[in-house]
Formats: sequence, structure tokens, C-alpha cells
Amino acid sequence: MAKVHALRTGSVRIKIAQMAGRGRGIARLGHVLLDPEWSDWVPIYAWLIEHDEGLMLVDTGETSRVHQRGYHPRWHPFFRRASQFRVQPDDEIGPQLRTIGVRTRDIRQIVITHLHTDHAGGAGHLVGQKTWVHPIEWTRAKGLGGQVQGYLPHRWPQWWDPQPIRFESFAFGPFRERMSLTNRGDVFVVPTPGHTPGHVSVVVRGEPSIFIAGDTSYTQELLEQGVVDGVSPDEDVARQTNQRILALAREQPIVYLPSHDPNSANRLAGLATLMSSESDELCRELAGSG
Repeated sequence: MAKVHALRTGSVRIKIAQMAGRGRGIARLGHVLLDPEWSDWVPIYAWLIEHDEGLMLVDTGETSRVHQRGYHPRWHPFFRRASQFRVQPDDEIGPQLRTIGVRTRDIRQIVITHLHTDHAGGAGHLVGQKTWVHPIEWTRAKGLGGQVQGYLPHRWPQWWDPQPIRFESFAFGPFRERMSLTNRGDVFVVPTPGHTPGHVSVVVRGEPSIFIAGDTSYTQELLEQGVVDGVSPDEDVARQTNQRILALAREQPIVYLPSHDPNSANRLAGLATLMSSESDELCRELAGSG
């Protein structure tokens, strides 16, 4: 079975109303901007997949340039009012890979779950590797329109030219499409729209399978509670995606790894599966030790 590594590329904190949305429609974004309550500092994970067909990376994490004056658009209310970052140069994806003995040039391919800065900000470390992005996400994120929607396309490397993900009608449980990343078909991308319309996740088949989830939810607990985040442009689509993940977990054991869940790395280490007593016990132990 392929091995998955959690690579922490810094920390972020956001409004509680972003993690667990309140209200309907545009009111949800209003709650995010006006909520006085911040989350704890949570991880920004990227994921390395060791496979005998080559190394694969899911997301590139954040860049320490977020602390440079003017890096975020000053006019954008989300960056002014609703997000804070802690990212040091050694937290970036290049140094994080080196700490486990991996050179960036050895990465065979990269999947970007979505193009928000904390998932694509480290792209500058990875020159020339084949990178996959959903075409809906790529189109949506570009230009001034992308900036308005919270992307930072003007910060992407000028040479960056991701390839469009092309799904095939090949079901995986309740997911009706996938795109394989390996000849054996044991690592593949599935569409998980919601947090953004072109959001995707990556599955590593095994016993159990690993579901690298991006921002389908901010924590496993919120997924299990049926809570949709406060920035998904279509709450109903996000809820349908999360119901598919839960339906998959009822069909077969999966380890669920959202990018900002403080318990994700521990669940990965213990292969604690979604909707299992082992996962519940792990969370209780971590809560008790905090």
C-alpha cells in the first residue's frame, strides 16, 4: 500500500462562522466577516503520497510571504477581517519535504484540491512537475474576478501551467467519476464540489483507504454533524458532497483527512477510520490531553 505523509506548512486561524456556517445565502458570508469569535490556530496540511509509481503531492500548502505587507489585497474584507496566518520560511513545502528526505524535483505529480492560497501558495517550490487542477477551479480563480472571490492568482508563479483534471465515468462508491493518478488505479481524484465549485479530493486505496479531503469540512466532527462551512458558494452542493463522503464511510473503512483538522495527522498515524469507535476514542484521548 502507498504511504501518506502529513506535511504541516504553518497555521491559520479563521472565524468560527467560517468553520461552521450560520444562516442562508449571502448572510453566511456576513456572519464570517462580522463574527467576533476566532478559531484556535489550526494546521495547514499538504500531503505526500509515496507510491511505487512515483511520489505525489496533494496541495502545496502556504507561503511565508503572507506576512509581507501588501501580499494580500488590502481592499479584500476576508483578508482584513477573517483570516490570520503563522507561516515561517521553514514551514513551506520545500523545507518540509527536505525534512523527510524528499527533493522537490522527485515529485512526479501534484493535485491541487482547490486554489485558495493556503492550498496553492507553495507552488513556487515545485518547478516543472505535472500539476492537476479542476478546470472549473482554474477558470474561476483567474483574474480580478478570482481575487474578488478570495483567490490570489496574481501571486502564482508566471510559469505555472496546471493541467485540467479530466474525470471518467468510473464510480467509487457514491462518487460517480474519478481520474486515476496511477496505472494500477489505486490513487485517484474524485470531485468534491462545495467549499469551491471545482474542489476535488484524492483517494489512496488500501485497507483502509485514505481520503485526502482538502476543505470538504474543517474537521471530521463537523462532517459527522452535517455542518457546512460558511464560505461555500452553494450550501446544498456542499452538503451533498459531504453526504457522499459519509455514505462512502458506511460502505467501507476510510481515514478522513481534512487539511485543517488538528486531529488529521493523528488519525492518519493510527489509521483511525471515519464513523469508527477507534476514531471517536482517539478524539477523546486528544481532547483529554489538551
